Amino acid sequence: MTYLTLLGSTGSIGTSTLDVVRQWPERFGIHALVAGRNVALLTQQISEFRPHVAVVADEHAFKDLYRHLKDAGIKAPELAYGPQARVQAASAPEAGFVMSAIVGVEGLEATYEAVRLGKRVGLANKEVLVAGGRLITEALRASGGEMLPVDSEHNGAHQCFRAGRRSEVAKLILTASGGPFRTTSRHALETATPEQALNHPTWRMGQRITIDSATLMNKGFEVIEACWLFDLSPKDVEVVVHPQSKIHAMVEYTDGSVIAQVSATDMRMPIQYALTYPERAAAPVPRLDWSQAATWTFEPPDFNKFPLLRLAFEAQQTGGSATCTLNAADEVAVEAFLAGRISFPGIAITVAETLQRVPVRVPRSVGEVLEIDRESRAVAAGLIGERITTEVASGT
Repeated sequence: MTYLTLLGSTGSIGTSTLDVVRQWPERFGIHALVAGRNVALLTQQISEFRPHVAVVADEHAFKDLYRHLKDAGIKAPELAYGPQARVQAASAPEAGFVMSAIVGVEGLEATYEAVRLGKRVGLANKEVLVAGGRLITEALRASGGEMLPVDSEHNGAHQCFRAGRRSEVAKLILTASGGPFRTTSRHALETATPEQALNHPTWRMGQRITIDSATLMNKGFEVIEACWLFDLSPKDVEVVVHPQSKIHAMVEYTDGSVIAQVSATDMRMPIQYALTYPERAAAPVPRLDWSQAATWTFEPPDFNKFPLLRLAFEAQQTGGSATCTLNAADEVAVEAFLAGRISFPGIAITVAETLQRVPVRVPRSVGEVLEIDRESRAVAAGLIGERITTEVASGT
């Protein structure tokens, strides 16, 4: 029996992970469920999966969870809250597998500790490697731990890399759906609304990742993540727009052969792949129907219309803390766009200006990464405030 610590149990990856665990009760159990403030759903999860530990974001959520469990007559596991409790849950000896699915840099410290201790980690949180890629990969090498990607593109790439030797790889090709604005003109993006940007044609995701998909920043983050996961440089990674989202990744080998990973758009498949690797066990996901006619198309991304994708390539090439700043500025800018404070193109403008203002350095600890993250967020927020003040003063 392998016991899991699930960082982000009430999110979409967390609930899908628990569905996989549900299919394999004789193989997987839950050591710790780590959530934010959704105590109602966490209470249900505790009732069904009986974890040894449950962790929430803060003291208010802790008290709320205690009341929910008591009112429901559910025996409470060990309860805790806060960042240090997340770290303890991820680094506990009982945790044989850690699923990192907390959105944002909040999951960085706990994931780093799990990696440092040599645990097998399933990574579904891009920000861990975007913000702290060098620290994580150095810890992996030192501990001999294993990190298995859960994002569909990187999970697909991991499978494609199994087809040959790494010395035979020419390049990695990541596919992008193109988002809701794939066929929208650059001029029309000036007046794009949050409602339009949130209307993703293929996936149903959280608000930030959906906006990042609309700007193609999400694909830029995936390029950065792929560089760290597979020891690649940005020039070794190509992005191609594939609106049907059936092919998740491809690897081209030196002889010209291209190996593609194809599957239904169901996150339970890559989650189970990570949990059972190197075995391929039967997964509770729909199969593609090859008896039905289908057309798959491919096209290059428009770097002029989606400048954030270009900025991501450049930030990874720059190295150091540039990608941490990229992520922090993007999160602040996306929040401002969703609140109606800046335009859709204003997201890229904010990120570019923040990268120019925040000096690049090489963080040597998780604490330094988090400090750079805070600094970058403050700079991005200040730039947005300056722009709004200028626009109000000019009457635009």
